[in-house]
Amino acid sequence: MPALFTSRASTVYRAALLAAAVGGAGALVAPCVFIRTPYATGVADPVEQPVAFDHRHHVRDDGIDCVYCHATVEHEASAGMPSTARCMGCHAQVWPNSPELAPVRASWRSGIPLAWRRVDALPAYAYFHHGVHIQAGVTCAACHGAVGEQARIALGHPWSMAFCLECHRRTQGGSRAITHLTTCSACHR
Repeated sequence: MPALFTSRASTVYRAALLAAAVGGAGALVAPCVFIRTPYATGVADPVEQPVAFDHRHHVRDDGIDCVYCHATVEHEASAGMPSTARCMGCHAQVWPNSPELAPVRASWRSGIPLAWRRVDALPAYAYFHHGVHIQAGVTCAACHGAVGEQARIALGHPWSMAFCLECHRRTQGGSRAITHLTTCSACHR
């Protein structure tokens, strides 16, 4: 009895099966890879703010420390955003008529705070306390990158548990916090 399919047909069938398997695996892996790309995470994309605030000028050129504008960073969970009064403390005398500062002056006159847009945001289930980290000697640049070198602030890296765990593993005394995060016995009994 002659063969139902030729050897060439079997080869085509095997190639089609292999292509389907590779395509199926690729369809599963592609979203996992894509979600980690800078395009998907927004890393290095400057965030548009209500005022064209140049961190290079304020930090690098004028030597203003992060704590001056983000006044609650040393003691609170949130670093806080500068109030309009803080901005106007300098800009009432320096560049008082600059068109770029029109939103700051309007906020000062109306009493409505500037609507700064968040750049770095952790997931809602994660708790982070800036004050604890600052008191432990963690620099702002360790998490936020070289902000003083950025004209417009952009996300420096994707916020993930892996980033936090790696930092805690590198730092002295981080083992206590890591033990809590990695054992899971406190939550999952």
